[in-house]
Amino acid sequence: MGLVTGACFAEMGVSVVCVDIDTNKIDLLRKGIMPIYEPGIKELVDKNVREGRLTFSESLESVIDGVSIIFSAVGTPPDEDGSADLRYVLNVARTIGRNMNNYVLLVTKSTVPVGTAAKVKAAISEELRLRGKNIEFDVASNPEFLKEGAAIKDFMSPDRVVVGVENDRAALMMERLYKPFVLNGFPIIFMDISSAEMTKYAANAMLATRISFMNEIARLCEATGANVEMVRKGIGSDKRIGMSFLYAGAGYGGSCFPKDVKALARSGKDYGVEMKIVEAVEEVNNEQKEIVFKKLQHAFAGILKGKVIALWGLSFKPDTDDMREAPSLVVIERLIEAGATVRVFDPVAMEESKRRIGNIVQYCNNIYDSVDGADAIALLTEWKQFRLPSWTKVKGLMKGNIVVDGRNIYDNNELKTEGFRLYSIGKNN
Repeated sequence: MGLVTGACFAEMGVSVVCVDIDTNKIDLLRKGIMPIYEPGIKELVDKNVREGRLTFSESLESVIDGVSIIFSAVGTPPDEDGSADLRYVLNVARTIGRNMNNYVLLVTKSTVPVGTAAKVKAAISEELRLRGKNIEFDVASNPEFLKEGAAIKDFMSPDRVVVGVENDRAALMMERLYKPFVLNGFPIIFMDISSAEMTKYAANAMLATRISFMNEIARLCEATGANVEMVRKGIGSDKRIGMSFLYAGAGYGGSCFPKDVKALARSGKDYGVEMKIVEAVEEVNNEQKEIVFKKLQHAFAGILKGKVIALWGLSFKPDTDDMREAPSLVVIERLIEAGATVRVFDPVAMEESKRRIGNIVQYCNNIYDSVDGADAIALLTEWKQFRLPSWTKVKGLMKGNIVVDGRNIYDNNELKTEGFRLYSIGKNN
């Protein structure tokens, strides 16, 4: 989300340089080509480039003397043991230490474990020591809470801005920078750096917990004859609980929840604290990613060899092409192993799918193309264009009549009238 952060700051009048060591990405940006899919980002970037507030560079060294605040938004992928890989975060810190000549405030935007700021500070200090320099600097933590697909809106109108600092100088700089975004009353919450680092993990783990909880309740609903949608309404109307993130489905994915849940569980191990709930959240989610495949298995009495399955949606959620940890990857793998032919359509994630899994599936032009000759449909991503297809047209193109709704957006009575057999999550259709 570094590009979103930079573009949004530029929109408020700040002079911003976005830096990435990926020269291909920088070349694309200079040509006005977006290397990511995010609604509204191209228009925002183009505007601020045109007006001279946003530029791009592949070298932090070449621009460091002209900046007072550096945001580090590099990736923190999970290591083999589930912990966050901090090599890129620390590389940024070392680069700053080797090249800074004036005071800078380094703000960690990446999701990092508690204690990372101390490592960043030590890395900068060590590089300054090796240079024989005594230059003041500060570090801060400013975790992002942006949703893919709504990142610009979230940045421009935040629920809150969390900032971890060590002193008043850093706090005043961050307060001034964020003032235009909080004029509508959204708070800047200042705290110590360790608490800010923990806040991001705790927030994502809580949201992931709500998802896994509802998916586990959905399984029990199917076993008992209850309807998870009715249960959701019943518990969500309680103000202490609320409706958000209480949807049963095919499991969560993306760049944040999976790795952050793993990293929080790993932090618990590192500090001798057993994170039983967090570990269970990940276990439930891994099992839930199998649910669509299992429902297809059930629909065909365990025999999927030779069947043609149409998958609607590849990205882990709508309005993004992100397929990291997406349930679609699990479903595709299981179907191919079972000998099925898989036909797929996604409005924006097809190229990303080709990059990840190649041509083991058949890529289709639209939803109707995907169901031509299909024995079953499985919905995996709730893109708006999947909500109201012409079921009459779909039925005329299909060979079979099975629909597995991995996101609970279809009405059983409507599909039954059209001659379909609908399998939902947490319902006994």
